[in-house]
Amino acid sequence: MSDLEQFDAWLTDTGPAALVIREHLMPVEGHDGVLFPATFAASEDKAFKGGYNIDEFTDGKNVCLIDSVGSQANRIEPLFAKGDYARLVPQVVVKAGDKRVNLLDAGHRAGDAIVRCSALQQKLQEAFKAVLNGDAEPLAKIAPTSLVFGAWDSRDTQAKLPRLIASTIRALDVRQLTRSAAYVPAVDYVDEGLLEEPEGLRTTEGKVKTKNPLSQRGFLHDVQGSATHGGVIAAGGIRRDSTLHLAALRLLAAGSDEQKTMVLRRYVLGLALTAFTHAPSGYLRQGCNLVLDPEKPREFKAVYGDGRREDAALTHPDALAYAKAATEAFGIGEDREVEFDKESARKDVADAKDKKKKRAGADAKKAE
Repeated sequence: MSDLEQFDAWLTDTGPAALVIREHLMPVEGHDGVLFPATFAASEDKAFKGGYNIDEFTDGKNVCLIDSVGSQANRIEPLFAKGDYARLVPQVVVKAGDKRVNLLDAGHRAGDAIVRCSALQQKLQEAFKAVLNGDAEPLAKIAPTSLVFGAWDSRDTQAKLPRLIASTIRALDVRQLTRSAAYVPAVDYVDEGLLEEPEGLRTTEGKVKTKNPLSQRGFLHDVQGSATHGGVIAAGGIRRDSTLHLAALRLLAAGSDEQKTMVLRRYVLGLALTAFTHAPSGYLRQGCNLVLDPEKPREFKAVYGDGRREDAALTHPDALAYAKAATEAFGIGEDREVEFDKESARKDVADAKDKKKKRAGADAKKAE
């Protein structure tokens, strides 16, 4: 069996539905260390008031989202712009003003506005249309990681590609903490006669009516936060669950050509395995630096459609070696640097407004 054929069993319909990795994590301070989850804005209907995303259950337990699927993808995908990994995918850069944005850093990847409004617009549109017609090869030549981490061309062709890799970090049975903070200036500038407090800021009882500009500029005592989010303690542990959906990967095709389809699937599998086995940084944000829990072993399973769960073993260097061989066989797309087209962006906005008006008119006629 050649190096290229070693994972072909995973690319057949009798292969695993998915590969699953479960890692148990802990704060660098220890199991009972405080960590700061991601915070989210309030929902429009205010049903979610904002802050930490903690789901409460009737049995008193809860689950706290530490890092979402999208956030994890955004941390992993830029890997393919560095070192040896950069040779696995075409490097597509859009120059917008003084900034150069790699497609790997664009929020919506191949469906992002920055690349849609560039010289690549037509080629990407054709590639997405090809996906809709069962041929993912053209997109793999331009933006192959969009086949791995998912993409939705929501503002044009509506082509949608599922995430092959989904990774999430959650904490179980968390205890919420709060914190308060106050600022004390180096000198009491008003009492020392160095500055005068502006008139009209206090009531007759001496209370401050509005935010004092001296406080805003750091010349007065200031309470900067009272009982705000102070992190959590994960009493039930922290878990990173990652899944590589092989069943979804097997849906990718290069039209009706079986040989090209296998070459394409091996290439995408190589990229996916490289990303899947790479150990991402545990530093997620200020106050959230996670490491592996040495007391709980890492689990790596191949999960089959009949429910079987078999141990899997694949190192990151082996995955990278396979990816390099699969990339050579597929033929990597060309590197490109294109300019952001302002006129194309203006037209894009204008066309969207026109479509919205037409939809509103059509809805009004239906209501008559």
